[in-house]
Amino acid sequence: MAALILVVDDDPIQRRLLEAMTRRFGYEVETAETGEAGLARLEAVDRPPVDLIVLDLVMPDLDGMGVLTRMRQRGIAIPAIVQTAHGSIEAVISAMRAGAYDFVVKPVGAERLQVSIKNALRVDALEDELRRATRRRDGELTFRDVVTKVESMARTIRLAERAAKSNIPVLIEGESGVGKELMARAIQGGSDRRGKPFVTVNCGALPENLVESILFGHEKGAFTGATEKHIGKFVEAHGGTLFLDEIGELPMGAQVKLLRALQDGEIDPVGARRPIKVDIRLISATNQNLIELVKRGLFREDLFYRLNVFPIAIPPLRARSADVPDLARRFLARFCAEEGKRIRGLANDAAALLAAYDWPGNVRQLENAMFRAVVLADGDELTVAEFPQIAAQVEGYDVRVPPAPPPVVDVAPAPSSEAGRFEPRNPHITRLIDDNGDVRRIDDIEAEAIRFAFAHYRGQMSQMARKLGIGRSTLYRKMKELGVETDVLGEAAA
Repeated sequence: MAALILVVDDDPIQRRLLEAMTRRFGYEVETAETGEAGLARLEAVDRPPVDLIVLDLVMPDLDGMGVLTRMRQRGIAIPAIVQTAHGSIEAVISAMRAGAYDFVVKPVGAERLQVSIKNALRVDALEDELRRATRRRDGELTFRDVVTKVESMARTIRLAERAAKSNIPVLIEGESGVGKELMARAIQGGSDRRGKPFVTVNCGALPENLVESILFGHEKGAFTGATEKHIGKFVEAHGGTLFLDEIGELPMGAQVKLLRALQDGEIDPVGARRPIKVDIRLISATNQNLIELVKRGLFREDLFYRLNVFPIAIPPLRARSADVPDLARRFLARFCAEEGKRIRGLANDAAALLAAYDWPGNVRQLENAMFRAVVLADGDELTVAEFPQIAAQVEGYDVRVPPAPPPVVDVAPAPSSEAGRFEPRNPHITRLIDDNGDVRRIDDIEAEAIRFAFAHYRGQMSQMARKLGIGRSTLYRKMKELGVETDVLGEAAA
């Protein structure tokens, strides 16, 4: 599902215009005709969350400034773009102080509004990622940090919220990469152990001969190479949460000691003379079927029942494709900040591609795909071309790296001004010398580039303007001067 935009305006004509314009950009849109109705929609818990609000400043009863004030008072932290027919400096300053992200004057142009929305969503996603990183560092992630617009995932979150209110052992089940650790951190953030240690152990990565030492610790001299005392992960997590990922990979010998630690609340460090009391909240996770492992004798049955007190299953990403755009925006914001790139967002065709893919590697695969796309990107927007490996696996998309240009210099003659389409024999080479041996005029070369772009992008004006680096209004004017206006209008109507 695309980002959801709420348009609040008392003028029905303006509402319809903004709704139609925003839908053309590829977003979901809802409308409200009063400030009170807009606030009520923002606070509705039984409907999908709003990602951005386009707000009229001048309305009867509760105006735009009043809505911004109440949003700030009630902690509604979504970006707001305000609009009014009176673009005074005082109105701009007041709106920005009240928390607005951007300010547009009626009637706003499509390109201006689209840029404003994309920038607002990008900045909001970046701020959200920064806040999440801080909460993660402090052990204060909450269920609000788990992105979803899908009911199946929402049910999982509600179940986890109940588990967070007690000290009950939780087993999180799900495919690799679905976000089991994030859910475990949210459970801690929603419990009375919030802010306490959160210690993660990947049981599948533990050397078999060091499992007990890593988990339960050892005394100095307990075995060859034990030159220092090691307290172990259980003691590190004392007072907080111990997260055992891939619990199905734990060796049988360590399973016995883990069972005792859970039953008695104490551990036996290797070489220690007496057990140590520990106070931990245990959350385990697996991408395997533990019951099958029990039947095959690879996992202790008594330990399984001790861990499986409160199972929580996280659906795979392919079952919640509506979450892909929000996750992609958050990853895009983070990687742009890390890589020092300015990318406004995803093109509509790229967003549709990501939503259509099955994501067998789940959220982790999406994260890696966005990282690669940001590194590859040269423009200010991610297109299908930045996801060639994904496009190759989705029907209807085909992205290939263009072959190197051939060495033969063979260019079609310059077209006449009446030609509406232009197709050079070799698009990698532009002729700079005319038939008289003189350097060609700049406007002739520009006209040739525009005609080629028109043919190459099949008359899609937004993409043409973006790739040529000029505004749409400028492009329309230049194409009219070249005599291809009729073709443009025909393409737009098609």
